[in-house]
Amino acid sequence: MQFVYRDFDQAGLDAAYNNSAHVGMAKRDAYVTGWRQRSEDLRSKLPHERNISYGPSPREILDWVPCGKPGAPTLAFIHGGYWQLNDKESSFQIAAGVLPHGINFVNLEYSLAPGKRMSEICQEIRRSAQWLLDNLARLGGDPNRLFYSGHSAGGHLTAVAMSNPRVAGGLAISGLFDLEPIRLSYLNQPLGMDVMESRRNSPSHTLPKAAGRLMVTVGGAELSELQHQSVEYYAAWRAAGLPGEFIPLPGDDHFSVIDRIAQPDGILSRGLARLVHGGGLAGS
Repeated sequence: MQFVYRDFDQAGLDAAYNNSAHVGMAKRDAYVTGWRQRSEDLRSKLPHERNISYGPSPREILDWVPCGKPGAPTLAFIHGGYWQLNDKESSFQIAAGVLPHGINFVNLEYSLAPGKRMSEICQEIRRSAQWLLDNLARLGGDPNRLFYSGHSAGGHLTAVAMSNPRVAGGLAISGLFDLEPIRLSYLNQPLGMDVMESRRNSPSHTLPKAAGRLMVTVGGAELSELQHQSVEYYAAWRAAGLPGEFIPLPGDDHFSVIDRIAQPDGILSRGLARLVHGGGLAGS
């Protein structure tokens, strides 16, 4: 047997990162359909500004959803899809879990592979953070209380956003923090990463010297590699002296984790409120 990464052969590594196959396509599709329906319903009810440009590329756009309190903190959310699928439209539902806690919601879009390389995607996220920091006061938010969150690839991009020391904190959900196994798997076909691009865009290899507070979370029913990614990254984050907290979600799979932030009483939306409003972290 030829090993391509740790003790994985090619088929094993590909399976280790195939979330849809692990959960089942029918169940995965039901999740996605529900997200889109709830997002469409909520979008029709909430005052918001849609498709505001934060950069030069067509997909460098965001939705601004105010919570109704002047000078409130803001959460920018980044959707998943392994940097090559999906869009922000199905993530609008997360506003329902955020706004009741007095937090503005930003629904963030970004370019996808193969149209853009990983380095360019990461640069877009950094650009979004700077744009928000420069414009939150005008929109009605507090630029000193900008937080990022994201799911899967969005969890990776949340860690990228945290490289800006003015980002006050983050919540990385089921993220990918070491891109080397991604480079070696089937997922790299549209991404086209080489060793150097993989490494320089891996948050586990590019920890900041100083950063805001970070919560890391992953479902206990997720693929073991997804759990390994979050556990190892959180350990590296704390070993670097950075403030954070790990939140386990014992019964959740890669898609049900979204419910924990999309509902106001979810463990992640409540944790986010604690983070944003200064309630303290277990690992601070």
